[in-house]
Amino acid sequence: MRKNFAAKSWLYPMPVLIVAAYDENGKPNVMNAAWGGIFTDEHIGICLSEGHKTTQNIVLTKSFTVSVGTVEQLDACDYVGIVSGNNEPEKFTKAGFHAKKSEFVNAPLIEELPMTLECEFVSYDEDSNHLVGRIVNISADERILTDGKIDVGKLRPLTYDPINNYYMELGAKVGKAFSDGKKLK
Repeated sequence: MRKNFAAKSWLYPMPVLIVAAYDENGKPNVMNAAWGGIFTDEHIGICLSEGHKTTQNIVLTKSFTVSVGTVEQLDACDYVGIVSGNNEPEKFTKAGFHAKKSEFVNAPLIEELPMTLECEFVSYDEDSNHLVGRIVNISADERILTDGKIDVGKLRPLTYDPINNYYMELGAKVGKAFSDGKKLK
């Protein structure tokens, strides 16, 4: 027996995306966004309201970064989701974040978050609040690498449980993609 919940914005896992951009004066702002993901080889889509300071900065500067929220930075990642940059001009600093300018786009890398997608603005639809960016580069701190590849166990990415309003850590490896299903052929 199944229970019906009607149309909801529920899906697992929902990544905790930390989106950052500079304002017109080069000051970084940041926000937490859960509704987003990769939809082509080099494009990311994120649902961001036009009222967010970060959204306004992205449209203005035509670039942004998307970092993966981590267990290590859970408090800061949650803080930037519950405090508005429109009301708190020192939000980035109060989160404990430090910015380093990307080599590839005019947007801040957050030193405390070890994996970042560096993106050029492609489009923003005010009706749907859908932001599209072209991924120019992905950078990762060496501390989360194993044999030159990003190690999810070292990254410890956060996911969001939209039903219960929890942050969850991704679990253990349970199989090998593009391999385990072969036994059913």
